[in-house]
Amino acid sequence: MKQIATFLVLSLSFYAHAQDKKAPAPTLKSVLLEQLRTTHNQKEWFVPANTAVEGLTPDQASWLDGKGNHSIGQIANHLVFWNQEELAKFKGEPAVKFSGNNDETFNNFDSKKWNATVQQLDEVLTAWEKAVEGADDKKLESWYSIIAHIGTHNAYHVGQIIYIRKLQGSWDPAKGVK
Repeated sequence: MKQIATFLVLSLSFYAHAQDKKAPAPTLKSVLLEQLRTTHNQKEWFVPANTAVEGLTPDQASWLDGKGNHSIGQIANHLVFWNQEELAKFKGEPAVKFSGNNDETFNNFDSKKWNATVQQLDEVLTAWEKAVEGADDKKLESWYSIIAHIGTHNAYHVGQIIYIRKLQGSWDPAKGVK
C-alpha cells in the first residue's frame, strides 16, 4: 500500500511539474506565423514551397502537360506576384500596376529567369514572416483573414507544383510526398 501511495504522489508531482512547462497559449501572431512558415520553408503536414521548387531546372519549371495547365514556373510566378501585391498593401506601400487579369500573373513567366523567380519566392515569403513578426495586434486583427488566405493560397499552389513534378517524373518522394 505504501508503494502505491508513493507512486501516486510521484505521479501527481510529475504531472504538476509537466503542467508548469507547458508551451505558452497560441496567439493570433503565432498561428499566422506558423501558417506562413509551413507553406514557406518549415516541413509539417505538407511540403513547403522551398522544398517543392528545390533543384528544378528551367526546363523542368517550364514543362507543360499539353492539356492547358500551368507550368511550375508559371505557378511560382503567380505566387510571387500575389504575395508581393498583398505584402505591399500590408506595409502601406503602393502596389504594382495590375490590369486585374489574373492570367497575367501566370503567363509572364520567363524560363531564363527561373533561378531569380525561386529567389523572389523565398524572399517574399520571408518578408511576409518578418512583417507579421513586427506587426502589432491591432494590425493583425484587421489583416488576419487575408494573411490566413495567403497561407492557404500558397499551400494550394505548392500542392500543384508537387503534382506537376510527379507527372514529369522530377519529384523525389523522400522529400515528403510518396
